[in-house]
Formats: sequence, C-alpha cells, structure tokens
Amino acid sequence: MFAKPQQVATEAELYDVAVRALMRRALSVHEMTQKLERRSDNKLLVQVVMARLKENGMIDDARYAKQFARQRTESRKQGKFRVARDLRARGIPDRHIESALEEVAENTDEAAMVRQRIERKLRSYRGEIDERKMASIYSSLLRGGFSADIVRRELRALTREDVPETEAGSE
Repeated sequence: MFAKPQQVATEAELYDVAVRALMRRALSVHEMTQKLERRSDNKLLVQVVMARLKENGMIDDARYAKQFARQRTESRKQGKFRVARDLRARGIPDRHIESALEEVAENTDEAAMVRQRIERKLRSYRGEIDERKMASIYSSLLRGGFSADIVRRELRALTREDVPETEAGSE
C-alpha cells in the first residue's frame, strides 16, 4: 500500500497542498476534505483551509457537478444515471446533482447518444446479431447510465426486433 503522506503543521502549508491538488484536477468539497485530513491531524486547520478555499471560489460543489456532468455526457457519452452515481461517489449533494443533470439534459439528446452507441457496437460485431449480442449491448448501455426504456426503444428501432425485458429492466 502507500505510505502515509508527509504531515503538514501550518495553515499555509496545508493551503499549498490544496492549491496543488486543484491544479491537477477539480475536486469536490468532500474529496478535498479527505485529502486535507490525510495531510493534517488538526481538524480545525482543515476547516479553516476549506473555508478559505470556498471563500476564494476555488472549490464549489455546484460548479464541479455541472462541469463533471457536461464532460461525462459530451465526451464520454454516459447517461444520467451513471453520471449521478459517479457524482454521489464523489460526495456531491443531491441538489447539485439534480440541477447539473437538468442543465445537461437541456443540451443533449439521450436517445441520440444511445443510438450512436448501439450503431458503434453493431459495426464491431461480425456475423448475425443473436440474443447474446443483443443482451450484451443492452447491459452495456444500462451500465453506461441510460434509462432501460430508452435503451429498449432504440434497440427495437435499430434492429427491428423485440428486445426482451431482462432483470435489469427495473432500473
């Protein structure tokens, strides 16, 4: 495993740790708090640095959630359920997740993203598309965070076949 990071004693040192971490990538409030708590045993010092970061506008969960959701849907073509799950894992409050997903939904067409992913998968398959391959596409789209209804509708439209409801249909 990893060795415990070098402990820092002053507010300035801990603030520098935070700024360097933010230069590498954006962090949620929860992630930053965890990172700082690993570097200092003084909880009060961590709270002071977190307050300073928020005051300077360097860390903001609402902005982070919007940027994260936009990036995941536009470049990675992930669905709203996957994005929401990933944001929850990063400690973002539900109110920020919901507003970020609403904003992204206005600018994206989930059905078009599903169609695009299905077409890409179908091009990669050789031979006849059997039930096993259809189930594979279906489950990969569910893992991608898309609604089961949209996935079934688009698979039906693109393959002209009935898509069986599986145990994942409850998602």
